[in-house]
Amino acid sequence: MLRGLGGAGLGALENEIQLIELAGKYGFQAVDIDAVTLIERVGEKKAKELLSDNGVVIGSIGLPVNWRSTEEEFLNGLKKLGEHAAAARLLGCTRCCTYILPSTDYPSAHFMALATRRLRSCAQMLGAYGIGLGLEFVGPHHLRTQWANPFIWTMDETLDWIAAIGESNVGLLLDSYHWYTTSSTIADILALKPEQIVHVHLNDAPNVPVEAALDGGRIYPGEGVIDLAGFLKGLHAIGYAGPVAQEILAQKPREGTPEELVRHSKECYDKVFGAAGLQ
Repeated sequence: MLRGLGGAGLGALENEIQLIELAGKYGFQAVDIDAVTLIERVGEKKAKELLSDNGVVIGSIGLPVNWRSTEEEFLNGLKKLGEHAAAARLLGCTRCCTYILPSTDYPSAHFMALATRRLRSCAQMLGAYGIGLGLEFVGPHHLRTQWANPFIWTMDETLDWIAAIGESNVGLLLDSYHWYTTSSTIADILALKPEQIVHVHLNDAPNVPVEAALDGGRIYPGEGVIDLAGFLKGLHAIGYAGPVAQEILAQKPREGTPEELVRHSKECYDKVFGAAGLQ
């Protein structure tokens, strides 16, 4: 598995270049960034050199398509997807991810029909570039009633939806926080095949009742109550070899410079990977 970083939880980063350089300096092997923005900033040749010189790959890009809103917004976003997919492939990235909110203001059945068609279209376009689409189920209990109607929030529901979308390049974005807040188990991970996982996020939860764990209340790996050693062991056991990217969504950002926070992230990764018996 590749140790990865996203920008969330790392303070006031200047830009993608700083994230790449800090990731390389502290032994991370992947970063989640926007490939289009990086190429626009430094050009394709320099972007490739920057990644190579720092021993870093792009773990995943975000899906630049609003598939949750109106058809017009969806189609406008779809026009941009080819550009983003092409830029990602130019820089060697083969993963693109989006999240599924666990409730919606739309009627659930109609929204499911629309979202299935829309995500299938996204997956087909990404597939033409050899890119997988990761769907992230979102577990915190407070979001299940944030909007009027319930939607999807478990791993099993998401796997069923992936089957209904019916494209071979669609799989899970498995986030340790959502795995925990849906009371998923290591056995659930062991039941997966590695090709069912497109990408992984790593973060921890504070010592509060699981029902009270807020989406914006995440902490650094190894600082909380999630069995991250078991989580990582499960991924290793099934042969998952992709990025495991830190994502810290917090209401109150941790104090410190980006470098101090990346250094702290390295210490946290060393702790949980060591506990799992992994390098």
